[in-house]
Amino acid sequence: MHQTFDAALGINLLHVNQDGADHNRAHFDQWGITCLNLMSSPGAGKTALLERTLATLTSELKIAVIEGDMTTELDADRLRQFGVPVIAINTGRACHLDSKMVAGGLHHLAHEYDPHTFDLVLVENVGNLVCPAEFEVGEHAKVALLSLTEGEDKPLKYPVMFQEADCLLITKMDLAPHLDMDLEQIIANVRQINAQVAIIPVSAKTGEGMEDWFDWVQSVVNDRCVTVR
Repeated sequence: MHQTFDAALGINLLHVNQDGADHNRAHFDQWGITCLNLMSSPGAGKTALLERTLATLTSELKIAVIEGDMTTELDADRLRQFGVPVIAINTGRACHLDSKMVAGGLHHLAHEYDPHTFDLVLVENVGNLVCPAEFEVGEHAKVALLSLTEGEDKPLKYPVMFQEADCLLITKMDLAPHLDMDLEQIIANVRQINAQVAIIPVSAKTGEGMEDWFDWVQSVVNDRCVTVR
């Protein structure tokens, strides 16, 4: 009985969250904004990736960031240095952003700025390889990050994250010479889970692969613009 109740409760929570995600997506579509949801375990390099991304793409796209963290605005403050709106959401004990939290961030954005002027909203989710993949926030595409230091087995141990991803960034490639890590095995394991995902090895430190990442982002934004028109 207890197990049945828990399962039903979980399904209901996801149902309610999905309704909220659809509502958020409708706002993004109305405003002509593309939303990307960045997900990874803690320390995989989401904020470093965003720093490099903002430094390059803000000359071409009007970008805002929704920054999720359990406590503090440390990462949000790092990103504010690039002169873009950064809306910080502290989740407290929650291990992921949900659609209601992001809706609050959107309302704040729409109150402070004209949302129609933005091209892209980047959501940096809370560090977690499980829950963020199951709770949509209204994004048009999911981006997963996997640090080279995390090992070849993570896609097999946490399949939902990699199954749901539209793009996988294998980060910290600058550490490859110092690690006994098989990049091709990581890619093969990911392909077992998701044969269609775009896979881009990158290093935010050296810039390796970042142009490919920028091109992918631009292609998603451009495709969204064509769809909206």
